[in-house]
Amino acid sequence: MSSFMMILTIGAVVISIFSLVYTYYAAKQQRVIRGEIDTKIDEDVQDHPYLRNPVFLAYIIFGVLVLLFIFYFTFQFYR
Repeated sequence: MSSFMMILTIGAVVISIFSLVYTYYAAKQQRVIRGEIDTKIDEDVQDHPYLRNPVFLAYIIFGVLVLLFIFYFTFQFYR
């Protein structure tokens, strides 16, 4: 396995573990406030609603990885 693929694999594993832990804590917090219908939104989330959304983060990370793959294979082809 090349060093580039090893770095990408390690990065994917780290992101997956972070996402799993983040989702677990978000679900745990949701269970705690289950009785309340309208809860106060955290100020950090109000300031940055798109950056704090894991779905948007997944799309951004995927897009960046695809661009990295395209650039990597383009430079390998023209070498």
